[in-house]
Amino acid sequence: MAQQRFDPNNAQNLIEIEKQFAVKAVEQAQTYWHLLEKVHPSDLKLTKLDDEIYEHTMSTFPEFAENDHAKLIKLDEDFLKSEDGKKRWRDFIQSYEKKVKDYNFGSLIRTDARNEYSETNTIFVTRIQFYAVEISRNRLGLNDKAHEIAKEEAEKERIKAEKEKAKSGKKKNGKS
Repeated sequence: MAQQRFDPNNAQNLIEIEKQFAVKAVEQAQTYWHLLEKVHPSDLKLTKLDDEIYEHTMSTFPEFAENDHAKLIKLDEDFLKSEDGKKRWRDFIQSYEKKVKDYNFGSLIRTDARNEYSETNTIFVTRIQFYAVEISRNRLGLNDKAHEIAKEEAEKERIKAEKEKAKSGKKKNGKS
């Protein structure tokens, strides 16, 4: 019996699969935010190919270097998803097909490097686009503010947890 080939252009969107992709993208975003908290962005290495990805990104998208890196600091979704943008990114993305695992999986990226992940500061991109932008942001010091925000958030959470622990300890001791 002849085996049918999978045609992604005619595939149905299965809700469970989409949910799994969304969960993975959120987990990756959380992991990255925790990395930004713990490691200074200039010391962060995201792949074995960081140098290559950075050089390729900056040569393919010279507009990222213009105006003090304004288009890297604040991503323009239209720039990424316009007809011209899609073609340029498609060529860039395909060059990593055999080099980067899960290169075309979905990832969440902050549109503004100076702020944390939020509903209004997040868009969906491919994994290699995430790497291209975030490696560049890290190298250029554009994630330094995010690093500080992440550290401040972690400290607030730590203090809150200590207070809750002390509060529950008092309740236990008071009841005994």
